[in-house]
Amino acid sequence: MEKRILGRDLEVSEIGLGCMGMSHAYGTVSTEKEAEALIDKAIDCGCTFFDTAEIYGTAEDPHHNEKLLGKILKPYRNKIVLASKCGIRFDETATTVNKPLIPDGRPETIKSSIDGSLKRLNTDHLDLYYIHRIDPTVPIEETAGAMKELIEQGKITHWGLSEADEDTIRRANKVCPITAIQNRYSMMYRDYEKLFPVLEELGIGFVAFSPLANGFLTAVYNSHAQFEKPGDYRSMMPQFSDEGIEENKEFILWIKLLAEEKKATPAQISLAWMSAKKPYIVPIPGTRKVSRLEENMKASEIKLTKDEVKAIDEMLDNIPMSQVFGGSKIQKK
Repeated sequence: MEKRILGRDLEVSEIGLGCMGMSHAYGTVSTEKEAEALIDKAIDCGCTFFDTAEIYGTAEDPHHNEKLLGKILKPYRNKIVLASKCGIRFDETATTVNKPLIPDGRPETIKSSIDGSLKRLNTDHLDLYYIHRIDPTVPIEETAGAMKELIEQGKITHWGLSEADEDTIRRANKVCPITAIQNRYSMMYRDYEKLFPVLEELGIGFVAFSPLANGFLTAVYNSHAQFEKPGDYRSMMPQFSDEGIEENKEFILWIKLLAEEKKATPAQISLAWMSAKKPYIVPIPGTRKVSRLEENMKASEIKLTKDEVKAIDEMLDNIPMSQVFGGSKIQKK
């Protein structure tokens, strides 16, 4: 697999692996054996970029994902890029499937969180450390200052922001140069394309989470799709509702036909389109299935021309589609 550069010098595989679903938000939690098989296959496919967060876990073990990866990735640690996140917690009083998030960007929280993540991940440093959501009660300059200290201490080598806007990016970057932002981005959610000019100006990479619209762009779901409850966020996502599936029929038919023309799958077309958009975009699709992982990673072999990308963009601008899940509610402290 080809490599890409995030920021000034962080080299990662063209497609990374979002590891959240092994522990959180998609129903059944992966066993260690299942997760090990998945990660081994990812590395075999040339993936070097693995993404987690301190908050990805279960009710029984809130830090399940970091612990799982810390054990499985240890033998590969010097060959991979490891990213994690801090700065949010769940509102445990909520009864919704996807509990609201409470941001916390205080320097003392960041400094405490990194030590926990390093221990769970079995490493002495992280290659990329994000603020998971922006805390409106803490000046971003203070948050960035804490990240700068962690870099100076050698606990992290690069840092980034998740779900950030232009003003926040500019202010944070002045304090400590940002390597990447990690924002939601897919054929069904293109809101953050407006950030491309500022990212190019400042030399910042774009790591795309939910690049397959939480799996909807695999084009395998129909009105009979069932999701596990409790714990499976898809059960309340608009694109997976019966109404959403009906609204997206024309869109899904179009992407299936396009995939057939390119001898690919809809998921591969979705990822290849994203990679062709900009050289600094790196999608991190997640999965619990080895077969799906292989499919995703092979998307790197599909190359779309500028004209093909332009035609796809024009279609996306005009074809009917449903709303797509935009993230859990951010709750005030």
